[in-house]
Amino acid sequence: MITPAFELTQDPDFLTIIIKVPYARASEFDVYFEGEDFKFYAKPYFLRQLTLPGRIVEDGREKASYDTDKGTFTIRLPKEIPGQYFEGLDMLTSLLAPKKSRSAKPLVEEIAASAELSEEEEEEFDWEIEQIPYEESAESTLPLQYRYGFGNLRSGVFQRLQDELSDVIDIRDPDQTPVDERRRKRLAAEAAKFEPDHYLADFFEDEAIQHVLKYKPWWVDAHKKMIALQRESHQEHDTHTFVVFSEEEREQLRKFTNKSYLLDKRSRHHVYLGLIDILLAYCYEICVNEGDKNVESSWNIRKLSATLCWLESFTSVHDVLVSFGRRVLCYPLHRHFGLVTRAFNDTVMILQLGK
Repeated sequence: MITPAFELTQDPDFLTIIIKVPYARASEFDVYFEGEDFKFYAKPYFLRQLTLPGRIVEDGREKASYDTDKGTFTIRLPKEIPGQYFEGLDMLTSLLAPKKSRSAKPLVEEIAASAELSEEEEEEFDWEIEQIPYEESAESTLPLQYRYGFGNLRSGVFQRLQDELSDVIDIRDPDQTPVDERRRKRLAAEAAKFEPDHYLADFFEDEAIQHVLKYKPWWVDAHKKMIALQRESHQEHDTHTFVVFSEEEREQLRKFTNKSYLLDKRSRHHVYLGLIDILLAYCYEICVNEGDKNVESSWNIRKLSATLCWLESFTSVHDVLVSFGRRVLCYPLHRHFGLVTRAFNDTVMILQLGK
């Protein structure tokens, strides 16, 4: 079976689901919906489970149509509560996730509370958990390893990559380097790399810089539309109105695995700050190349983001901004502080546009 391409839109009273099934027979299809559940089948396409962010009802107003030219089913479903705003309709990965994986209950609590489960729930327990044989090791032989990565959940990742490490990150032996030492080494490397002549040349001969600063990426117009609508009405608006994913991007969202992580408050704080750091580097790259990608794009983003390049674990937004500003003035081709402040403003716009 093939998971079809689909997208969702809404108005105050209806949820509209557009499903692309170019090779299906219009006369042979099944639709099931109840509450937050929606399923669709039209051989060879099968939308096994769509978990909606709000409830829909069957009251005679529902309607389905098929466009033979485009090969799309358009299904309009009434909302149980008229006027309710359904959040996250463009987050296709989350919508495709099974209900139990979308639970807000932490995994540790689910295991600990297993004694309180009903018999019916116990029968649904997934026994096919990967088994790893236990190997006893003397505690003294285990080297101390420092954590890094998303939520500081990883360690030992780079042990076998010492020869290739310089192509991935700038720090040597991260598993044996604590956070404070990583930061000291990063600051020393930046200070050694800064070239006053390069900086002054970009500062005084800034025609190329001023040219790229005039470029308007996609989020500028989207942000203007959002601000204009917010001024007209204080009601929430679907992010889908302002940010439209391409078909390639929607396909990628459908392929993503919906993962949940057990992060404490401090870890979430590190994750959010790391996201800001990566977004700043992304905004710089889009601006200086005027929206075009090239063979240096991934290097630029990695080099400007201390989160990616030095496995930095930031503790404040101020530290993120200072780190990004320093790295812009040390590493890329264009080293101008106007590009730093431009990336600040662009990142703010992207974050204000929502998830």
